[in-house]
Amino acid sequence: MGKDEKPALPANISVASLNPAEKDGWLTKQGGSIRTWKKRWFVLKDAKLYYFKNPKDTEVTGIIPLDKSSACKEEAFEMRKKKNLFSVRPSDQAKRVYFIYSDKPEDTKGWLTKITESIAKTSSSGQSSNAPSMRLTETQPQSKPAQATASSTPKAALTPGIAAANDARGLMTQAKDEVPFLQDPESKVLEFWQIWFESIPTEEDLQSVAADLATSATLDFAVSVSITFEKLTWRSAGPQSGFIQKMVDFFWNVGAPEVEIDRLNDVGTMLNPIKIGSWIDMSGGGGMDGGWYFPVDASLANALNVPDAGDAIPKITEWASTHDVNSAVYIGRDMGAVPPRQTEIRVVMPGNDVAHQLKIALNAFEVFGFEMVPDEAVQIMKSMTTAGIIVSIITSSEGFVRLGIIMPRPNPENITKLIAFGGGNKEHYDKLCKSVSKTAPSAIEFLHLKQGYGYSVYKEGFDIVLHFQLNE
Repeated sequence: MGKDEKPALPANISVASLNPAEKDGWLTKQGGSIRTWKKRWFVLKDAKLYYFKNPKDTEVTGIIPLDKSSACKEEAFEMRKKKNLFSVRPSDQAKRVYFIYSDKPEDTKGWLTKITESIAKTSSSGQSSNAPSMRLTETQPQSKPAQATASSTPKAALTPGIAAANDARGLMTQAKDEVPFLQDPESKVLEFWQIWFESIPTEEDLQSVAADLATSATLDFAVSVSITFEKLTWRSAGPQSGFIQKMVDFFWNVGAPEVEIDRLNDVGTMLNPIKIGSWIDMSGGGGMDGGWYFPVDASLANALNVPDAGDAIPKITEWASTHDVNSAVYIGRDMGAVPPRQTEIRVVMPGNDVAHQLKIALNAFEVFGFEMVPDEAVQIMKSMTTAGIIVSIITSSEGFVRLGIIMPRPNPENITKLIAFGGGNKEHYDKLCKSVSKTAPSAIEFLHLKQGYGYSVYKEGFDIVLHFQLNE
């Protein structure tokens, strides 16, 4: 169910309107589709468990109805790795089970007693489990995560691999050790990388939730580096149940606003991704940014609901319609504390003919108002022969920010020419390849960052980026 399909909350329900309550207080509840833990003010009254964002709230955030078939019980720590945990199942027909915990064991016992008493009252009053009641106000998760829709279009660029997660994790550390500007132990950028890296769940974390998942519990790791090694992007993705909480904790630690964390939840509800991920950007000039991404197969129409409204969206829609571009394989957003915030959508070029795909991709530079890719770079692009070209589009409320063409499977000759053309260092490149156990990058991106969006820490204008997918 998308966020626009949620049943409307009843109007005029405030905390004050529920006084005197049977019980109230702070509890921490796990979300539905994207399973973050959030502290909420709970109020129990008349066989309904209401929750609000604070004790003075004038609008209810959610309602859990109770009837004679409801169940409330204490849960073991191993269930969700939380102390003082209990669960509430609204009815024997409900797919959703709410997991909730308190700060103190005596509080959990008090809530268990009061909720059980409220359920018993509905039974003694003869209320049927099929009687009309308040509907759940949060999205109902499916019993199994929805499978991504297969696409017949080749997606060789940045396709998740199958190697063991712990191997790829070690490769990430080795790659970091080959980046010149990350060698200073006092570097703030290095500290930022370490905080992010520690937020990635371990294999043990994933195994603890694997029983709830209909997919592999492995992680995807990727590192992208500019041809001059001045900018890097690090990415990791995994099953949402095992990944989400540490990811959100990382965003809190680096100052992400709550409204953007809520937006992450809304987009997750709309797209229901099997995997979710986080990314960080950094540069030798001190750049540090981060955000989330979903490696999904989604319609472009759905993907375009994610960016902030602006002049770029109708232009993308018109360009895509002209060239039969319909599929997005990646949706991501930055979590910066200050707007405008940027959203990235990666779209697949239609068909299997490389020349045709490249023609459509290059047309985007013209249509979206970017400077054209330099002729020498275009000639190298035309020499690449693997289909599966992807266009990366980054927008904000102010318009277009960055545009890139991601081309898969470059050969050694392509790489040599690009290093020379882009002013790269072959020795640095060879050491990086060795550190990640690769003979070449998974893909090459030819991109342009518009003036004013480098913020004095990232290179503006044309650049070349090497993408390494470490799980391949």
